[in-house]
Amino acid sequence: MAPPAMAFQALTLSPLPLPTARRRVRVLAVAADHTPPPPPASSSEPANSPSRLLRELAQRKKAVSPKKKHPPRRFILKPPLDDERLTRRFLNSPQLSLKALPLLSSCLPSAPLTAADKNWMDEYLLEAKQALGYPLAPSETLGEGDDCPARHFDVLLYLVFQHLDPSCERTRTRHVRNGHSRLWFLGQYVLELAFCEFFLQRYPRESPGPMRERVFALIGKKVLPKWLKAASLHNLVFPYDDLDKMIRKDREPPSKAVFWALFGAIYLCFGMPEVYRVLFEAFGMDPDDESCQPKLRRQLEDVDYVSVEFDKRQLTWQDVAAYRAPPDALFAHPRLFRACVPPGMHRFRGNIWDFDNRPKVMGTLGYPLPMNDRIPEITEARNIELGLGLQLCFLHPSKHKFEHPRFCFERLEYVGQKIQDLVLAERLLMKHLDAPGRWLAEKHRRMLMNKYCGRYLRDKHLHHYIIYGESVQDRFEHNRRLRNPSTTAVQQAIHGLAYCVYGKPDVRRLMFEVFDFEQVQPKAV
Repeated sequence: MAPPAMAFQALTLSPLPLPTARRRVRVLAVAADHTPPPPPASSSEPANSPSRLLRELAQRKKAVSPKKKHPPRRFILKPPLDDERLTRRFLNSPQLSLKALPLLSSCLPSAPLTAADKNWMDEYLLEAKQALGYPLAPSETLGEGDDCPARHFDVLLYLVFQHLDPSCERTRTRHVRNGHSRLWFLGQYVLELAFCEFFLQRYPRESPGPMRERVFALIGKKVLPKWLKAASLHNLVFPYDDLDKMIRKDREPPSKAVFWALFGAIYLCFGMPEVYRVLFEAFGMDPDDESCQPKLRRQLEDVDYVSVEFDKRQLTWQDVAAYRAPPDALFAHPRLFRACVPPGMHRFRGNIWDFDNRPKVMGTLGYPLPMNDRIPEITEARNIELGLGLQLCFLHPSKHKFEHPRFCFERLEYVGQKIQDLVLAERLLMKHLDAPGRWLAEKHRRMLMNKYCGRYLRDKHLHHYIIYGESVQDRFEHNRRLRNPSTTAVQQAIHGLAYCVYGKPDVRRLMFEVFDFEQVQPKAV
């Protein structure tokens, strides 16, 4: 039998791809290919020709760069003004119009007010002045000469109510926007210092913790819309909205900005007594209200004396606002000093710290300052009280607080925090005339960070003189996490003492000449 016929199928041999090693290539940049496209493949070219396969592979591998995002317009550099326009802008700026009032001048608008600004003032300013209890006459008629700060109240009060409204062209102009933000930057620290001084004198035995709770309950951002409505100012802040129906994120930021800016303007034109009047009279704040009482906590028994002026009765805001130091007073702020330094500190006079460390601390800080006193005994008494106050600044709570709650630096530290905030805010406003408030607030925060405050004290080697309790001495001296916050507190307490004894100029001297908060002095090599 014949074998079956075997059918052979013809095989078409195609070129096999050569094995190539795969390498991962990182594309760092892509250049646009402007070469003319390759000629179309001829119809005679077979479907599996190597040249066609390579051309398709190259087309697939060609990377397409994503669409570039342009930077926002505010980051695009503008060409500088020529000398003539720059000179004209500076000479026309209201900020350079007052030589005798540099802080007030720095908070005026950076350009003259426009017709739209004056129209708003004509329409709404009388309503604001009436709600705050000011005379309705133009402020230019107050006082004599341009050096009277009250003459500029109308302009500042206009800036107060110009919170940024995206739909309003007038509030987006540069001189209005920056003028408003600079006022609220100053006003927040004015309010903090005003309440700090008031509560320290009203509650002479209380620690700063409950006081901070009282302040937050009175001027926290949640309650600010309520105060604006109580003073009938809400229609100027929200002219087209019902305040009670607005959600919190739309209601609170404008209220906070306007409230802070208002007290910045009042402080610049009329001073701190007027701040108290507007707070407690125009807005009707009540420190005894149930809503602003601190939470209940375990109180240490205070057996020490307080100064006579606090022992008889509780001070009111009128007492604090109307108080004037007598001409022969020992201190710039005598009653505040008595509220922070208890009379019992005299028992520490002549102890080892007073004999050994006080002269070194006073030498480092440049104390005592030369004063022109009529009677030498006044100078001697001030220097004794200053030495006792300095010892209190270095008295850590771990030493005596459990038996004598006020024999530590806490109350002076509270004053020092607030006064150094205000002093640096004034410095930044006068130094950066063109800067908006948000930029100043960020710079202020970065310069007064707690870690820097403690570092400046340690750079002067003053942290060796802090008086710790025996139980925690080793832990605080050898543990950086415990030591650094206490050095920050001592540094702030020194500022509080300087404010009470010598006033705000001495706080400036300590901050910018002794501790060099701006870090501009040359360093020792």
